[in-house]
Amino acid sequence: MTEVANRPPSDGPAAERPAVRYEVDAGVATITIDRPEARNAINRAVRDGLWAAFDTIAADDAIKVAILTGAGDRAFSAGADLKEMAETKMAVPSKRGIPHLGRNVQLDIPVIAAVNGFALAGGFWLAQQCDLCYAAEHAQFGISEAKWSRGAPWAGPLPWLIPPRVAMELLVTAEPISARRAYELGLVNAVLPRAELMAEVRRVAAVIAGNAPLTVRAGKALVYRTMGLSWLDSLEEGDRIYEPVYLSEDAQEGPRAFAEKRAPIWKGR
Repeated sequence: MTEVANRPPSDGPAAERPAVRYEVDAGVATITIDRPEARNAINRAVRDGLWAAFDTIAADDAIKVAILTGAGDRAFSAGADLKEMAETKMAVPSKRGIPHLGRNVQLDIPVIAAVNGFALAGGFWLAQQCDLCYAAEHAQFGISEAKWSRGAPWAGPLPWLIPPRVAMELLVTAEPISARRAYELGLVNAVLPRAELMAEVRRVAAVIAGNAPLTVRAGKALVYRTMGLSWLDSLEEGDRIYEPVYLSEDAQEGPRAFAEKRAPIWKGR
């Protein structure tokens, strides 16, 4: 596994560690929020680290899929650092707050959340943004803003993922739901023992990274662009999305590799 920069290991003193670690291996980027002593709460250093990681991914065509997770066993992220908010008297979050994938950060590759514990408030927001979500058995998801008189505008798309009444429950009670219930609601793709979580997420990431990149990116675009369209409009949008895939070099390489009984060599064009 290669790292973008020479960084201290995560088991060193907190003051010496980067708040976010970024690693790349075989086309898979792994982003790890590394503040386990603070339940991976999102402070300025984490926000800056996430922006840097996502900007790096967006600029690197060699990255085929990304994984987002948290260090330790307790928390994926417990949300915004309320101590920092109290010190800075933070009001309306700035546009350089937590990155908004698909809004102010454009990534056309799949991003997988590996939720290794609590995913609360802004931590839930990070997991919600990801295209796939795998959770440890002890993970929980919650919108805790009502407990602290903060806002959750990021939850606007949540009824797109789960039933509106469940979204309402999360927003007004501020009580979390278990990973198992999140799975039953369709918010989570799979629930796994903690010890098996990262291995399974890396397996899925490797499968995606090995697939035809243009088709993978078109598949992600199809889901988001057709939501809310009529049946016929969604078919027409699908035609538009996949036409460049059909006309690509890779579209010829796939059947040729099958006929020649070999693994395809994708060029992404």
